[in-house]
Amino acid sequence: MTLKTTATLTCPKCGQAQRAEMPTDACQFFYECVHCHVVLRPKQGDCCVFCSYADVRCPPKQGEKS
Repeated sequence: MTLKTTATLTCPKCGQAQRAEMPTDACQFFYECVHCHVVLRPKQGDCCVFCSYADVRCPPKQGEKS
């Protein structure tokens, strides 16, 4: 299985989409929107901002078996 390391994050405040590199060895808890500068945090129950707001889950979650 090939892990995806880039994702498109969509800011819940301003609605702008942005491409971002995901860390392959950890979950990213904070991310600042490049458009409106709000600091994104994961939704309750998600491990990181990519699992909450991106089109692809983070690499650690991609590697888990379903």
